[in-house]
Amino acid sequence: MENNVLISAKGLKKYFPVSSFLGGKKKYIRAVDDIDLEIYKGETFGLVGESGCGKSTLGKTLIRMYEPTAGKIYYKGEDITDRKSNKIKSVKNSMQIIFQDPYSSLNPFWNVEEILSEPLKNLKIKKSDMYERIKLILNKVGMSEYDLIKFPYEFSGGQRQRIGIARALLVNPEFIMCDEPIAALDVSIQAQVVNMLQDLQKEFGLTYLFTAHDLSMVRYISNRIGVMYLGSLVEIANSKSLFKKPLHPYTKALLSAVPSPDPSKKNIKEKVKISGEVSQVFTDSNACRFAPRCIYKTKICEKECPKLRDIEGGHRVACHNAESINS
Repeated sequence: MENNVLISAKGLKKYFPVSSFLGGKKKYIRAVDDIDLEIYKGETFGLVGESGCGKSTLGKTLIRMYEPTAGKIYYKGEDITDRKSNKIKSVKNSMQIIFQDPYSSLNPFWNVEEILSEPLKNLKIKKSDMYERIKLILNKVGMSEYDLIKFPYEFSGGQRQRIGIARALLVNPEFIMCDEPIAALDVSIQAQVVNMLQDLQKEFGLTYLFTAHDLSMVRYISNRIGVMYLGSLVEIANSKSLFKKPLHPYTKALLSAVPSPDPSKKNIKEKVKISGEVSQVFTDSNACRFAPRCIYKTKICEKECPKLRDIEGGHRVACHNAESINS
């Protein structure tokens, strides 16, 4: 699978400075902290975790919207960490993003044709070819050329998100970061958008990083899933393995909180409760970040942050006591 890696990160970090009113020691929020990740060509890599765990920051750093604090980012084996490098210029159109909020991500003063023409202006193509390309992509996302003269406020949330998806597709990308693309949509529309994304993936050979809070939807669309907790990846596995046999205590708690779709039936999953306080995201401690809330913690957990390691067939977990917990 090594040759099929499209985008990867090694020791990736993204810290945000926190100002101090009293002039004390400068602190940093460790939004993404020492992450190693590989995303394979043609797959959908799902990313789940609580709000504020760093999912969006990780994705935006991978596609170079954010400047990484440390670590390396590789695209098709080429180092694209340095924003000033000529290599980043050659791949910038290959990596696109679908934003969470389909309204604020569209210019309210532009009509659809102006919105979709903008990413094509740097490609130096004829205006007639540009118009045909826009019509084609609009049709692929279930809209028509008659929508080109309309403005964002004239559409529903689902239609606005389709425009955002069309904008991402226009420059023929290979990798798309789907930043919770269904979170702001009605439940009745979410499945339509997800099915459309899958159809587009097959037709255009796309690779997705898909972040979401809806675990059932992530399970449905993803080939592999990563679980994030306070800036770190604590578990990575294929979708079936993760839901069938989660190995990390946090993943167990996360999955056990999913309600049963049938209210008449009791949830047969054992509820995993976590207590305690969330550790500070700007701490300099080397301890496991989940240790303050983990019932399985041992002395080593309070001294050393565990690294992701392969437990069984590509199922990787960052936990010192994974074997004893799951034996």
